[in-house]
Amino acid sequence: MCGIFACHNHPDVAKFKPTALKLSKAIRHRGPDWSGSVTCHNTILCHERLSIVGVESGAQPLTNADESIAVAANGEIYNHRLIRKHLKNPYHFKTTSDCEVIIPLYLEHGVDAPKHLDGMFSFVLYDKKQDRTIAARDPIGITTLYKGYNSQEPGTVYFASELKSLHPVCDKIEAFPPGHVFDSLTGETTRYFEPSWWDEKKCPQTPLDLKLLRETLEKSVRKRLMAEVPYGVLLSGGLDSSLVAAIAQRESLRLRKLAEEQAALNQEVDPEAQDKGEGLVGIDDENKLSTVTFLPQLNSFSIGLPGSPDNKAALEVAKFLGTKHHVMTFTIEDGLNALSDVIYHLETYDVTTIRASTPMYLLSRKIKAMGIKMVLSGEGSDEIFGGYLYFHGAPNKEEFHEECVRRVKNLHLADCLRANKSTSAWGLEARVPFLDKEFLEVALNIDPQEKMITKEKLEKYILRKAFDTKDQPEGAYLPDNILYRQKEQFSDGVGYGWIDALKDQAELQVTDEMMKNPKPEWGDDIPDTKEAYWYRCMFDEHFPPSCASTVMRWTPKWVKQTDPSGRAISIHQAKYDHVDE
Repeated sequence: MCGIFACHNHPDVAKFKPTALKLSKAIRHRGPDWSGSVTCHNTILCHERLSIVGVESGAQPLTNADESIAVAANGEIYNHRLIRKHLKNPYHFKTTSDCEVIIPLYLEHGVDAPKHLDGMFSFVLYDKKQDRTIAARDPIGITTLYKGYNSQEPGTVYFASELKSLHPVCDKIEAFPPGHVFDSLTGETTRYFEPSWWDEKKCPQTPLDLKLLRETLEKSVRKRLMAEVPYGVLLSGGLDSSLVAAIAQRESLRLRKLAEEQAALNQEVDPEAQDKGEGLVGIDDENKLSTVTFLPQLNSFSIGLPGSPDNKAALEVAKFLGTKHHVMTFTIEDGLNALSDVIYHLETYDVTTIRASTPMYLLSRKIKAMGIKMVLSGEGSDEIFGGYLYFHGAPNKEEFHEECVRRVKNLHLADCLRANKSTSAWGLEARVPFLDKEFLEVALNIDPQEKMITKEKLEKYILRKAFDTKDQPEGAYLPDNILYRQKEQFSDGVGYGWIDALKDQAELQVTDEMMKNPKPEWGDDIPDTKEAYWYRCMFDEHFPPSCASTVMRWTPKWVKQTDPSGRAISIHQAKYDHVDE
């Protein structure tokens, strides 16, 4: 995952450049492999690179032949080979980077270029000839991007991957909306992502097709194995990460066989063929994946307190799949010591996000230390299929579907933010197959009656059923007890002692008197628990009030509770309540 900092139409860009480089350096943790910048007219683009595709040649910002266009991009474009092959006009690529296709797409489609990208991305592009800046963010907001303004500099617009690069120079900051594109010629930010499921009031009626659901997710995972560096999978032992790991393991075994065959042939691809996408890492027209790097064994990773439900289940899944599994245990003290750093990197004070991010933050450091630069993760499934335990309370299929769509639209403020920033803190990239555009189109158009939770059908039943293939030629993807394991929110699954310890520590840090007298600058955004109050105070130590508008609190629906933990919902299985006591 890379880092971007850019400024369009600065009043004195030459004088501002040292500051711009310093602000870019503030997010170098996202891209520790290389730094680059381009200054032209009154615009500057800065980039901190994490090299995963086009490792040797893909330093950014990327430019076209006459250097009239420059782009700083963060993310992965999974269909870059297909874009190269099907461009209307010939274009000679300088690099093998997947992100370079943004430039010829812009030349052909202008502001509509993001519509043709399949991946997770944020980018800022500058067109020297038109003195025009284009900025865009992927449809769901898997990558982070913010836009900022300074009231003393009318006409100037700032962009950055994280708040910490903007608040020193901006007095107004907002999250750049997912699925949108900004055009400096009009000054407007417009939505380019227009899927069929966008209107949550429109209840879908498409019949359930289990085979289509399974094959579309498999295709999504396959795309996300595009890499030239060692990769792995986050494996909590829950349904979502276990399915992703199962599919990735099957594909990794196929890739290993393919790589051995190709090594025997020792074929080289000429540069002209590369311009058409031949020989590059990624998927082709037949949805086949080609990759330069394969591992002798797929690495999987889990984390938890000693005796946690997740680590126990993850070990069982890893043994079944044959992955090389790494279990990390952390102590309550480890987690508490990291809290301030976690909030600094997460740039939020949302209780659920911080609880879940801390173990992920600790695990990411261990993973990076092992030389892994990319991991697959299971975010998004609960929003798509109504997997959170509070969905048991949905009164009808219409409201069930409406809540699913609302959750998906807000992922960029919750789970996507957590997955992106927890890993990026250590120069690790997280990819999320469930949030693939094609998979969303299939899964969110299924008649929501099929997703409703009943006595006979637990949460995410149709996803479980789609991969219940033990009696089919595909064979079993997972053991039945994992395939039908009840939802365990990540902050719960790492061990219930973690959440209890956070609440206990908050009691020590925040007095009743403090709760009665919240800070005036918080306005109407008043914490309703001591834990929330404590996190907000730590957030304030790192960020000014102008950053608070980018934060959203995660709260369940249809249930009466102040604690967002899944364990706080009565439907949660009591048998898990004493695992780590």
